[in-house]
Amino acid sequence: MDPSTFDFAGYYREAARAARRPERTPEYWDARASSLSDRALDSEYVRQFVARMDFSGCSTLLDVGCGPGAVALAAAPRLAHVYGLDHSPAMLAAFEANARARGVAGATAILRSWDDDWTDVPACDIVVASRSTAVPDLEAALRKLHAMARRRVYITYPADGRLVADEARLAIGREAAPWPDYLCVVGILHHLGLHPTLDYLPGDNGLAACDDFDSFRARIERLVGGLADDEVASLAAYFAARGERAGLEPMRWARLSWEVAENPRLSPRRAGPARGASAS
Repeated sequence: MDPSTFDFAGYYREAARAARRPERTPEYWDARASSLSDRALDSEYVRQFVARMDFSGCSTLLDVGCGPGAVALAAAPRLAHVYGLDHSPAMLAAFEANARARGVAGATAILRSWDDDWTDVPACDIVVASRSTAVPDLEAALRKLHAMARRRVYITYPADGRLVADEARLAIGREAAPWPDYLCVVGILHHLGLHPTLDYLPGDNGLAACDDFDSFRARIERLVGGLADDEVASLAAYFAARGERAGLEPMRWARLSWEVAENPRLSPRRAGPARGASAS
């Protein structure tokens, strides 16, 4: 196989379809906004993400799939204004509340999804998509991020093609095809004429907060949907066998960044939608 001619974008779309992940609707994220806010704002992942950013020559940032604003608000002291874009109204309300609590005056919430029209979304010096890039059409999403950035883009993507609860999903007999590997991201960017910097960030795992089976089951159901009686029994056996370590394997995140100046004419100022994707 010649990597220079391989269709990474097409392979990614097919693999994403085969993974058959449940759609994360605005309502799903609305229900998680309160519990996610406290955890997300204080994590080693966020600290390292922001510490590794280059803010030189930058005054504005757009955080796509911002959730409660962890990355945008951690970066805000280095900038004049940050914008949080998400398709969950409750997440955006948390973003605004957290901005007020931190005394960040220059923060604006934008209700949009990946597949909405972004014509009125302001271009920013830095564009970030932190843990929000597992979308059905990654090439379209990357083009859209690049088109919104004046200087730099930073994204993270599951490094091992594995998401939280995959092991538990297999334990209850549900298919859990892996998400496309992060090397697809590198391949797509290469075909777009970009040369990303790649490193890795530690991942937190929400299942680590589960101290008994009931809380573990509730978290799994929130991630994969309701469980049948036989699935509950299988999950209980899995939890008992794994004990305190059930589902706690850390996630690694591949962190990719690139300079917009490398390819300023990659796409028009406003890019097309990432089909069927969501911004969280």
